[in-house]
This record gives sequence, structure tokens and C-alpha cells, in this order.
Amino acid sequence: MQFFFLTALTLGLLLVQAVPLMSASPVEFRSGATQTGLLELYTSEGCSSCPPAEAWLSRLKQNPKLWKDFVPVAFHVDYWDYLGWKDPFGSEAHTQRQHDFAALWRSRSVYTPGFVLDGREWRGWSDRDELLPPSNKAVGVLTARSEDSRQWRLHFQPAAGSASASCDFHAALLGFDLASDVKAGENRGRKLEHDFVVLALVTTAVAKSDGAAQATIALNPTLASAPKRLGFAAWVTKSKSLQPLQAVGGWLASTNRAP
Repeated sequence: MQFFFLTALTLGLLLVQAVPLMSASPVEFRSGATQTGLLELYTSEGCSSCPPAEAWLSRLKQNPKLWKDFVPVAFHVDYWDYLGWKDPFGSEAHTQRQHDFAALWRSRSVYTPGFVLDGREWRGWSDRDELLPPSNKAVGVLTARSEDSRQWRLHFQPAAGSASASCDFHAALLGFDLASDVKAGENRGRKLEHDFVVLALVTTAVAKSDGAAQATIALNPTLASAPKRLGFAAWVTKSKSLQPLQAVGGWLASTNRAP
């Protein structure tokens, strides 16, 4: 199985010119001691089955349990691009991440829309108004702090009895209220809207010290046009693992959005 541990991952098509994204306001996100779920959607603008899944995901913006019981992220893959429409949010690395999950599950294929909840394939989204009940498992507290929404200090204090000596931090910038007028592929002629889109992802490996793990991560992409709204997500895994131990996230103040 092949895992990707990157110093920086950004979407090449979007990295065109520097545009201010976030206001320089101090922010802190802190999880509880019990596990906050990480919900991943693998999607593509080239897939006609994906818009209903993305609409379902978008409704989570109004859920009062957002960022408390669950943290959603949407990874746009690129394997539908062969139909003639290149997803502007798609990434080969996102596709590889989905293949890594498939290898973990011993599955021979990947598909969209595909949901992953806490590292496990999750197919119940279309019949549910909400996610599964949150876990009551005590895993530890994950904190993300930043003075400018670019440099992030991540700290994970695991629950007592955790044996792992090292872990990996993952931090993502999320875009909301994004839209595309699709000109080709299965969604030709449609205007598609997206939320929780992973615009940048950074992963770093750290060793625990005195039982805790901490690292500083730079998350500072420059996009051709800033999303109307931005969010942040972070999660921690055991070293070289896809299984999240704890997750945290929240809204960011955007420089191009009225308060």
C-alpha cells in the first residue's frame, strides 16, 4: 500500500495569482475528548451521480452539530476528466488517496460519489437526514491555533493509555459556495455548486513528546479567485495510517466576505 505524506498539496489549476484569502485574525479550534467524526466525500464534476451527494453534504452547513460531532471534507478526483471536462478542483493526489482507501479495504475499484466516515466506507448517506450518532470513545483532544489563518500550531493530547509513539497531522483549507458552469462530460450544461472543497492539504509526521504531539503547519495557498467562504479542517492519525483518531474544524473569516 502506498501512502502520500506531503509537505504541501495544492490544486495546480487554482494556483494562478496571489489573492488575499483570509483575514489576519487569531483563531482556535478545539475538539472534545471524545472522537469527532471525519466525513470524506470523493466526488467529481464529471460524474452525473455526484450532484445529489454534494447537495446532501452542503446541507450539513446548517446542522448545529457541524464541527462538534463531525468535520466534512470533499476531495475532488480527476479520473472522470477523460470525458472531456477537467474538474477545476480535481487532483491526482485526491484520486490516489481514494485508491489508498480501496487498497486498505481490499477493494479492486473506486467510485464516485464515495463517502468515507472515520476511515471506513459509508453508504448510508442517501437514506439519512443526519450522520450516525457520534462516538463516545475517549481518544484525546486536538487543538488548532493560528494568528493569521496561515501558520497553524497543532497539538494533540491523546487519551491515557495511548501506545503510539508517533503520528501524522493533516490540515486542509476548505472552500464554500463554489460554482462551475460545466461545458462537457456527464454534467454538460449544468451549473454545479460545491461546499467543503479541499483546496489545499498539508500533512506532516511528528513524534510524541511527553505523551503529546505538536507541530507547526503552513497553509498559505494563493488562488485565482477567493471562495465566498472558507473553512479549516485538521485531523490526526497514527503514523502512516488513513484512520483518523481525532478531527477538528471551523469557519474562517474571509477578506472578501462581509462580516
